[in-house]
Amino acid sequence: MTTTITDILTEVKEKNVTFLRLMFTDILGTLKNVEVPATEEQLTKILNNKMMFDGSSIEGFVRINESDMYLYPDLDTWIIFPWGDENGKVAGLICDVYNPDGTPFAGDPRGNLKRALKHMEEMGFESFNLGPEPEFFLFKLDEKGNPTLEVNDQGGYFDLAPTDSADNTRREIVNVLTDLGFEVEASHHEVAVGQHEIDFKYTNVLEACDNIQIFKLVVKTVARAHGLHATFMAKPQFGINGSGMHCNMSLFDQSGENVFYDPNGKLSLSDTAYQFLGGILEHAYNFTAITNPTVNSYKRLVPGYEAPVYVAWAGRNRSPLVRIPASRGRGTRLELRSVDPTANAYLALAVLLECGLDGITRHLEAPEPVENNIYMMTGDERKAMGITDLPSTLHNAVKALREDDVVKAALGQHIYTNFVETKKVEWAAYAQYVSQWEVDNYLDLY
Repeated sequence: MTTTITDILTEVKEKNVTFLRLMFTDILGTLKNVEVPATEEQLTKILNNKMMFDGSSIEGFVRINESDMYLYPDLDTWIIFPWGDENGKVAGLICDVYNPDGTPFAGDPRGNLKRALKHMEEMGFESFNLGPEPEFFLFKLDEKGNPTLEVNDQGGYFDLAPTDSADNTRREIVNVLTDLGFEVEASHHEVAVGQHEIDFKYTNVLEACDNIQIFKLVVKTVARAHGLHATFMAKPQFGINGSGMHCNMSLFDQSGENVFYDPNGKLSLSDTAYQFLGGILEHAYNFTAITNPTVNSYKRLVPGYEAPVYVAWAGRNRSPLVRIPASRGRGTRLELRSVDPTANAYLALAVLLECGLDGITRHLEAPEPVENNIYMMTGDERKAMGITDLPSTLHNAVKALREDDVVKAALGQHIYTNFVETKKVEWAAYAQYVSQWEVDNYLDLY
């Protein structure tokens, strides 16, 4: 349903909206905002794409001598947050970032995803759908309001109260999301203590990525109100499962048909599905820096904790990188299991889409599925089946990214350059840090 300027002005008046958040995302995936009073003068400026901001202080945007940027709100992202006080309600709009000359800013991750979608449409497809499964941890706050690593429950997979003592927090998160228009499909405790998952219905990829950003904001806000800190860090504690964000992807043509489905194909999958899958697998090693963009991401991508480590695919088997869930027809989809929730969703999905389209363009063939538990195979057995590993560190992942022209083109020169430079700095800082593990293992020995 399309939202109009008239709809927004009416709701501002009827629902006592006094502040408006203009939200956008930097290249690291962090949601930013400019908050303005919802006066008639400011609303007129905002809704006519006249809101200027300084982009020189935003990660990966522009230099100080190029600082003037404009925020163009997407009216269909209009939401009124269900929290507020005597000063009135706060509403929000997700924005694209534009240059002063009216052209899209090349460093805007959301605009970059739109560029990939345009390429998709030029190839004859209508929409790319995403169903994300973001996981997160809840930790207690200390007396000063700072996050600790103390969980507030000892629950496990699908546990319920009193073992899962965060069920009321999850319920409030679900209620807020529902008020904002999300169609929540499930909410449950995950495998690790303190770990949770809330799944919401798939939609077109741009809306889904917008939803991921709002989802993270809601989870953190509600958790704080319950005296908890929510983190989407990939692996906050040693020895337990990390948090992933499995991405269920499907591609539709202009007649609204799922092009991954073919009732007469092997496993009821079409040639297009296998080609898209072939593109994902061929570029997987090289796009991992985007789907798993932090030093900490690679503490999750290790054997033994359910996270995929090996480049392969299967149907029922959950040890490979890509799984094909059993649903067919319109529900036919590929589930990429390596992505973690620290990823910038807009960048990750632009890259995944372009890698899949590359597979279609080049008619790549997917390898045979692997239905055995890859974790139980020896290195020689994996090698014989052509199964390779994902990068083991951010350093290796960034090096691989720099070798892949398809992934680089999916990011665009501006984002690619700034992302790589930022990650080189991050790795250098990490490489120089002396950890407690090193002290424990080397201080006495040497």
